[in-house]
Amino acid sequence: MRLIAGAQGSRVQLDGKEVLLLCSNNYLGLASHPALKAASAAALEQGTGSGAARLVSGNMELHEQLEERLAAFKGTERALLFNTGYAANTGIISALVGRGDTVFSDRLNHASIVDGALLSRATFVRYPHCDTAALEKLLSEKRGKGRCLIVTDGVFSMDGDIAPLAALVGLARRFDALLMVDDAHGSGVLGATGRGSGELCGVTGGIDVQMGTLGKGFGSFGAYAAASAEICDYLVNKARSFIFSTSLPPAVLAASLAAIEVVDSAEGARLRDQLARNAVLFKTRLEQAGFDTMGSQTQIIPVFVGPAETTMEFSQLLLEEGIFVQGIRPPTVPAGSCRLRCTLMATHTEEEIAEAAEKIISVGKALHVI
Repeated sequence: MRLIAGAQGSRVQLDGKEVLLLCSNNYLGLASHPALKAASAAALEQGTGSGAARLVSGNMELHEQLEERLAAFKGTERALLFNTGYAANTGIISALVGRGDTVFSDRLNHASIVDGALLSRATFVRYPHCDTAALEKLLSEKRGKGRCLIVTDGVFSMDGDIAPLAALVGLARRFDALLMVDDAHGSGVLGATGRGSGELCGVTGGIDVQMGTLGKGFGSFGAYAAASAEICDYLVNKARSFIFSTSLPPAVLAASLAAIEVVDSAEGARLRDQLARNAVLFKTRLEQAGFDTMGSQTQIIPVFVGPAETTMEFSQLLLEEGIFVQGIRPPTVPAGSCRLRCTLMATHTEEEIAEAAEKIISVGKALHVI
């Protein structure tokens, strides 16, 4: 693991050397925003920890305030906080389905979704990536009376493409299935007001469970499920990762509340616009040079390399040139599909994007990737 000193920003001190950071999920740059830091510092008056799980004695006013704000933000009746995105996905899925039920999962879904499905002991069916025709066939072939859950990433974390949510909503209604969307990489970033991939696709009301994280676009920490009051009440009583975890501390909760206000403001709109422009500029430069960006539609821009050895050499050579971007290899992605996973932030300048693209192109030519 590389050691970063100081705050997250477009440039960081990595192992004692200043580098351009091109692999952070801090998409809007809020992790070092003054409003979040001030809110977090003020909340320290309430202590550094919550003391217990929320069903014991760890339920504080800030937990309920943040849940109310998240529900309003996502347009749902309720929201329920989890400590991490991994805890949210494993807890939600294993609570909603079990033996005799079926989970239909996109083949490129995040590992936490896969683990949640396996923990549930429901029948686990993986459909080809974003292939709604194949999913329709699988749903029509399903036998038995158990519950069906369709689950997908909103934005796929390694490819940067967006799930066909309108079609998935239609299939969920047609086959009487629940639809869950993990929007960790879309919340705060996508849609006219930053509500995420559901807003972008115009189907927010058709998603039964909107899962999201607070440590990416929102620059804080934690995760949530936004859903009906019935589903949230059920999760309180069934989601083991919620029931058996000490709750989030006050400083984190306050930072998340401040982050939502920034996202909901004119500043948030400007940051989203800047992020979108940065992503287009970077992606265009790389594609014009001959790189395959694997169909990315968002601020996550993979650079296809192929072999694992070449990918890791590519990453190391870029680091020597002052560009910090991680190489992604098995088991995160299938063998032969290794890539650099580049992520843009709203705080990257046009000059920084040009610098990064120029060095990626130079190293790519030297390694005969292009």
